Amino acid sequence: MRPKGSAEALEVRRRIAGKLLQEGKGVREVARLVGASPSSVSRWKRLLERGGMGELKARPHPGKPPKLTSQQKQTLAQILQQGALAAGFATDLWTLARVAQVIERHFQVQYHPGHVWRILQEMGWNAQKPERRARKRDEAAVRQ
Repeated sequence: MRPKGSAEALEVRRRIAGKLLQEGKGVREVARLVGASPSSVSRWKRLLERGGMGELKARPHPGKPPKLTSQQKQTLAQILQQGALAAGFATDLWTLARVAQVIERHFQVQYHPGHVWRILQEMGWNAQKPERRARKRDEAAVRQ
């Protein structure tokens, strides 16, 4: 499983481990110091011996590039903050299907509503349910 962190941060960790290995520290000690598994540090050591520090550089991630750019995600956040009413919906409640419609309308990109949740989580949004209240609620009686 891939460790958490950006490619650059993980490269920094590998380079620190590489310097420690070059200083003569052991694999287990380096693994403990940089927070990696000994098997990973052993692999880094082999790479280091084969081609030097350049072998520890970050490599591009496999997989499809995201359909929305970071700029488009910022624009989406602005649209969502204005509310669903401002986006042309009948109520001021955002649903995944509605967000998918907004993405398609503004950016011409189709997402399944279930996948929209991943995008929203990346943007720092979370799920919130509106409070249920009776239509004929007496606020004065509730306060007492």
